[in-house]
Amino acid sequence: MNDNTGNSKTNPLFDKSFTFAIQIVNLYKRLAAQYEYVLSKQVLRSGTSIGANVAEAQRAQSSQDFNAKMYIALKEAQETVYWLMLLRETEYIDKNTANQRISECEELIKMLAATTKTVAKRTFPAKPIQV
Repeated sequence: MNDNTGNSKTNPLFDKSFTFAIQIVNLYKRLAAQYEYVLSKQVLRSGTSIGANVAEAQRAQSSQDFNAKMYIALKEAQETVYWLMLLRETEYIDKNTANQRISECEELIKMLAATTKTVAKRTFPAKPIQV
């Protein structure tokens, strides 16, 4: 997927988080059609925030700013897993759908965790201990 800036480089994390956000919006629409508004808004907010923070990180002012945005995305992804589990266990969504979304979100978590870890190593390299 290309961004609207004319940049033809692909960004797997952006693409995956954007696709995930679309799936969460569609899930929200199905839940709202069933008159479930409270939990659905929570999963909508956290599930779409992942990609929004990834997108915002692309214009970060520094490595620290980039990592902060990615870490926020990571926290939002973990929150989204919680809401999806709650929706599954309360039977607002079927187990297969929930498990698929949870699995996709856990993939995002792994990608985000690896990204924040790599950037942190580059930004704050370990200093040797002097004895």
